[in-house]
Amino acid sequence: MPPFVPTSREIFLLGLLLVSLLTFSTTFKPNTLSVSDLTKLRSGIYTADDEVDTTPVTFESQYSLQSLNVPLSWGLGQVPQTQIVAHVPGWTMFDKLYVMNGTFYVVTDNPEQIPDRKLMISTGLFIENGAEEEAKRVPTDKELRIIDQDEARRLFGVQAERFDGVTWLANDPKQFITHYYHWSAELFFGFWRTYSSLDPSIRSNGETSLPAPRRFLFTRLDAANWRDYAAMNQWVTFSAFPSITMEFMNDWLERSKNGRAYVFDRVVLADRAAAMHGVNFLKTQRTAANAFALPGSVHWWLPIRNNVVGFSGLRDNSWGPNGERTPVITYISRQGWGRRMLIQEDHEKLVRELYNLRDTYGYEVNVVLMDKLSRAEQMQLAGRTTIMMGVHGNGLTSLLWMKPSPRSTVMEFFFPGGFAHDYEYTTRALGMVHYGFWGNSAFTRPDVPPVAYPEGFQGNEIPIDGTLVAKICHERLTLSDEADD
Repeated sequence: MPPFVPTSREIFLLGLLLVSLLTFSTTFKPNTLSVSDLTKLRSGIYTADDEVDTTPVTFESQYSLQSLNVPLSWGLGQVPQTQIVAHVPGWTMFDKLYVMNGTFYVVTDNPEQIPDRKLMISTGLFIENGAEEEAKRVPTDKELRIIDQDEARRLFGVQAERFDGVTWLANDPKQFITHYYHWSAELFFGFWRTYSSLDPSIRSNGETSLPAPRRFLFTRLDAANWRDYAAMNQWVTFSAFPSITMEFMNDWLERSKNGRAYVFDRVVLADRAAAMHGVNFLKTQRTAANAFALPGSVHWWLPIRNNVVGFSGLRDNSWGPNGERTPVITYISRQGWGRRMLIQEDHEKLVRELYNLRDTYGYEVNVVLMDKLSRAEQMQLAGRTTIMMGVHGNGLTSLLWMKPSPRSTVMEFFFPGGFAHDYEYTTRALGMVHYGFWGNSAFTRPDVPPVAYPEGFQGNEIPIDGTLVAKICHERLTLSDEADD
């Protein structure tokens, strides 16, 4: 059989078909969603009135591909100077902060404009009381140096290896790390409040223009000592920033030993001991409080809250097309915990009063032991809660995941005469209302007592008037509709 030979007409038609296909493929624009719209869909924040951006999404725009990380080189020129983007005691955001042999370097020809270094960093030792211990935490040239461009050239040569993107760097020891409250409501809280000062227009749905941090770096903490016993620290971290990487003390030491200069594109440096010099810390004993002196949106926390709650499976728009929902009261009980518990009779009366609210007004009431719920269940419940209450304790950290509204309230039960700022301050920082209770009396800002830990504070005979709690719950949940405007 002779070989097949196409005719001239067949060759012409095949060529015409090929040209048509190429023309069609270059002019066709697929109706794909933009990165912004993909984020909206994932977060469940689209409404019927939203217009979909149909700008095609390329692989590069969707995933923000980076070129290979080349060093920052200045050749025969001057070493680029360090810029302080934001600063309050204990929380400093730098562009081009250098590090070599484990020492940080601020490169500037205007050293008088740089804050006192004890307000930025410390020796990273445990926080102990007394003037002698405080003196041990004062930083030296080993921790941070302020140098001019000429000295920087002598030290660094002609280039520095880059930590690209945004880095969160904590110079704290493990002392307060392995605790859900201190991790989420102090360290994480302060990092995000400092960083979010760059976007004072964060919207009420949590949208922000800020890129996620690339890495979380700990200079004085090993990889085995950042998780808490309830595994909440890692849940919060990896649900807020799914692609973040973690580096620890050994990684830091290995980089230091190679004798190379490094530079951070942008870094938020946190130091607990440095934060203790801040005015806001002295008022609240909360290190994150200092960061609230920076500009910021009233909705500053919502990007984190929405990611964490969304990761648990809760979508805020499931509450109804107009945002309406049944008020949710959640009592986090510590009965059976063995420390800081209510008088049993008072606990039982409180539960009866809350169930009476449910039966009378239709409120949803949950009486829970948080340690009996999965992490996802805890986040979902907190995300739906309007009023959260309980004895002073770690379970109240869940208030971080409540959705702030004019009715959102936290009620904290103390042994009479006792008070701590932990949850009172955190509640206010999120724009919600806090009530403290001493048995049959209640107080709220500005009439809060001084910090005190009387005998009985940690005990199991804490009184509470369930009738008073129920009365204030109903008052908070029947605020006039104008309060929502």
